[in-house]
Amino acid sequence: MISAEIETPKKIQDLGIRRSVLEDLALKILYYEGELTLLELAKKMCLSFSIVELLFERLRKEQLCEVKGMTGAVHRIAITSGGRSRALELLTLNHYYGPTPVSLDDYVARIRAQSIRDAEVRPPQVEKAFGHLVLPEETLNQMGTAVVSGRCIILYGPAGTGKTAMAESIPKIYGDRVWIPYAVEVDGQIITVYDTHLHGRYEEEEEALGEFDKRWVLCRRPRVVVGGELTLEMLDLQMNPLTKFYTAPLQMKANNGVLVVDDFGRQRMRPEDMLNRWIVPLDRRIDFLNLAGGKQIEIPFDLFVAFATNLDPRSLADEAFLRRIQTKIKVDYVPPGQFHEIFKRVCDEFGLIYDATVVDGVLSLLAALQQPLRACYPRDIAQHISWAARYQGIEPKLDGPSVRQACRNYFLES
Repeated sequence: MISAEIETPKKIQDLGIRRSVLEDLALKILYYEGELTLLELAKKMCLSFSIVELLFERLRKEQLCEVKGMTGAVHRIAITSGGRSRALELLTLNHYYGPTPVSLDDYVARIRAQSIRDAEVRPPQVEKAFGHLVLPEETLNQMGTAVVSGRCIILYGPAGTGKTAMAESIPKIYGDRVWIPYAVEVDGQIITVYDTHLHGRYEEEEEALGEFDKRWVLCRRPRVVVGGELTLEMLDLQMNPLTKFYTAPLQMKANNGVLVVDDFGRQRMRPEDMLNRWIVPLDRRIDFLNLAGGKQIEIPFDLFVAFATNLDPRSLADEAFLRRIQTKIKVDYVPPGQFHEIFKRVCDEFGLIYDATVVDGVLSLLAALQQPLRACYPRDIAQHISWAARYQGIEPKLDGPSVRQACRNYFLES
């Protein structure tokens, strides 16, 4: 399902940003790109032809650009020497040139209109999203209830029990689409938001829509995953000292989607620093970002945050913060029946013939090694069997000798 379409602005006033910002952007594009037709300029600015025509007339009147010829019935233009000088002045402010940004007001309104808290979630969607994992029905119901809340969740428990796999599967629950802007403009400052590495774009669906505001990109709900590399600086606006415009922080890129904080408690900052930074956003659903010069802007904090940790949550956060994490799910060691089912699926994936007797042998071997039944063990053992077979140049086989060798390679000697 696609969130409400965004009509193409027909007038400059409909864009929500000052004319001077548009003119400056057009000059910088012409400076970098050279001679362009008005249609090409409109495409690069993601604006309608009629608006770009108005901008061109204004720039030509000020002798900042000129007509170089015609391509069909469309002007081909370039900047003048005066336009080049003006563009160089503008580049001392920032080097942004590309799609026209949207206003902060329009960004806020759009985020709220397609809030993740309004997404319809039912048991079949949850079952499908987690279908590749072997989870008890109670856990699926807990996950579904948490997702409906649109707030946040913490998955905790021993290492190797599937917390990361569960957290990273949450975005699969959502089947709808959202609009993400290329960039946002605030008092002449540019914040880039759309990230080709994080946002899954639906170009074919965009083409099917025909006319819409091209400053927005149709995407699946964002899925942002961070781990131990997360720093406090990554949670605020990041200005590139060379280009002099901002990159949106992770939580802004994840708006209307899911942010997974894996290995919570092992980041390059103290857990309490992160918690103090997010205690207001998690509670009030708004965030405050700082621009250079001290100006602070308010944006929605509309995302589902999933923390995953193998540390005791009580050692990471106080009661005030834990209260704001509405759902807490312990992901523990698996019982023998679930271990068998996981092993069976892993065998199908690795091209091994599942043998319940051999897996019973694995259970006995793990007991002898005083190892609990972690959900990760079937895959890890199967990988070792496959690697050994590949090295030997033979077909991988799940049997007693291959399992024992895999375990010798995998586990530390007591």
